[in-house]
Amino acid sequence: MRPRFWETVPLAEMTTEEWEAVCDGCGKCCLNKLEDEETGEIAFTRVACRLFDDATCRCTNYAERKRLVPECVVLTLRSLPEISSWMPRSCAYRRLNEGRGLPAWHHLVAGDPDAIHRAGESVQRRTVSEAVVPLDDWEDHIIDEEI
Repeated sequence: MRPRFWETVPLAEMTTEEWEAVCDGCGKCCLNKLEDEETGEIAFTRVACRLFDDATCRCTNYAERKRLVPECVVLTLRSLPEISSWMPRSCAYRRLNEGRGLPAWHHLVAGDPDAIHRAGESVQRRTVSEAVVPLDDWEDHIIDEEI
């Protein structure tokens, strides 16, 4: 990877390795969201995808996620504009796409993949699996804090 590539290389020109490295590992994109049909407002829940590992904030089968979870949204340069409202404001891809740069707790800036967890910016150990929460109960798990 190029040094500090995220500061000079547009998302569209990043290598696959650089694109993947931009992920901050927060786990917020793996949370199920509810959309108010009338207002379009998005509410994050603490109900995570069944493939989400709450301890590591990573997918347990990243390579096969789309096959195993057909509703999984794969983030690409093409899909980013249409799903950015569903992405947390802190998302590194969304931040770079909006010209906001990466925060100090991002692993590329801090040099430490656990900095995000210490900063409280991830959902580590704060989720419940969709495998144990019926869809009708997801509203009971809406997160009030800003995501």
